Amino acid sequence: MSTNEELIAHVRAAKEALLDEQRAEKVAKQHARGKQTARERIAALTSEFYEFGGLAGPGPANNGAAPLVAPGDGVVTGIGYVDGRPVALAAFDFTVLGGSNGAVGMAKLMRCADRCLRDKMPFVLLMDGGGHRMQEALDSRLAAPGSEFLLKITDLSGYVPLVAAMMGPGFGAPANIAASCDFVTIVRGTGTMGLSSDFLVKNGTGEEATNEELGGADRCARRGVVDLAVDDEAEALDAIRLYLSYLPSWQDGAPNLGSAGAEPGPDADRIDQLVPANTRQGYDVREVVEALCDDASVFELKPDFAPNVVTTLARLGGRPVGVVANQPLRLGGALDSPASEKAARFIGVCDAFGLPVVLLIDLPGFMVGVAAEESQLVRRSARIGYELGIATVPRAVVVTRKAYGAAYVVMGGGRSIDADLSIAWPTAEICAIPVESAVDIAFKSEYEKADDPQAKRAEFLELFRANIDPLLAAEGFGIDDVVLASETRRLLIETFTRAQPRRAQRVPDKRRSISPI
Repeated sequence: MSTNEELIAHVRAAKEALLDEQRAEKVAKQHARGKQTARERIAALTSEFYEFGGLAGPGPANNGAAPLVAPGDGVVTGIGYVDGRPVALAAFDFTVLGGSNGAVGMAKLMRCADRCLRDKMPFVLLMDGGGHRMQEALDSRLAAPGSEFLLKITDLSGYVPLVAAMMGPGFGAPANIAASCDFVTIVRGTGTMGLSSDFLVKNGTGEEATNEELGGADRCARRGVVDLAVDDEAEALDAIRLYLSYLPSWQDGAPNLGSAGAEPGPDADRIDQLVPANTRQGYDVREVVEALCDDASVFELKPDFAPNVVTTLARLGGRPVGVVANQPLRLGGALDSPASEKAARFIGVCDAFGLPVVLLIDLPGFMVGVAAEESQLVRRSARIGYELGIATVPRAVVVTRKAYGAAYVVMGGGRSIDADLSIAWPTAEICAIPVESAVDIAFKSEYEKADDPQAKRAEFLELFRANIDPLLAAEGFGIDDVVLASETRRLLIETFTRAQPRRAQRVPDKRRSISPI
């Protein structure tokens, strides 16, 4: 019969065999690929980590095949602490069968998800490899049940923050899992994300394409598949830490407040001059966002996708907020389908986790033409208004300059969404259609008959421009006030401090609304 000391030594030996120090050759190969191991990544992200499932492994081999050697079944799972708050953590281990998904490994992921649901904490996935494990996938008995993991992720979506980092190969199931997360970052040079790798694409379609072309980091960032492409793993882990710093641990958790006395950004002293009165003159709206928000608090998401709209997390008086701003430097700030999807999804994330939303409006309208219609812009743009309409968090609308027609309404202008604050700057130009276009549509036949058509056109323009004035918008009480840009930060902070964190649903007994797309 074994002694206590022998039993303890037996368990310690089994656990030590899982450590990187006991697998020097595999660790060296991982480092040679320019990647950290799963355990090194966990150590870099967390201050404390409590592992579960480390001793788990694959089941018996099928069809007389040799038993698989797969420590932890290819994924390290447990509870880690990030900036003092617990998160469930799953780090796929590429050194174990390429990080492929086995039945036991999936059970460990389900355990993580269950803990998130019960303990109300974020779920962080560090992806490196994965996809179906061929040794287990070619068996109808094992494949037939499918997987409940995406169902579980759906349960968690909007309830707790879901974060994925693509740090290695990420084709197939890992891509589907990551796509279900709120925030996805990817490492250039090593991370990929897509439905099929080059080999399967070539086998299935005959198309020649590299993995970089199919799912490389910068391509994924431009497609909007990920929120941020970064240069190395340390930057990816920093991005995860930063993203989580704006959010509560779960939907109704206490807001993660910063300093209420925080100073505004470096351009705050010249914010009244940042937006040119000339509507044909561009400017970088990111400078406006930084001038309004707390210094060094702005974290832009999807900067490489649909750059005609800017979506950022930030802080106002220490309070985390989301900012959606039209970007005049790209397409004049006009809304197209990618920008509509980007803005709508971001608003949904903010609403899920209780972040007030600031909308900075400066746009000439929607993109027009056959290409715009083929992109289903009519439906995709409607989703912005849909997300703002179902949102229960405080919302503030600021018209900085151009605000025309239906696009103004979709962006929540005036009384469109019953915003908690609806204001305009002196540079605002609010009307149903740009004056030049209106005159050319309604009065072209008239001014062309004049002795001097251009002079007559100019006369019409001057006549109608006299009615386009933010003071008139305030006079009709379509907005709350016209304020200076330099007065806006104070108003935003006061509004979000005073407003209830959630408003009641307008139709309490309705099951759900149906998204336009």
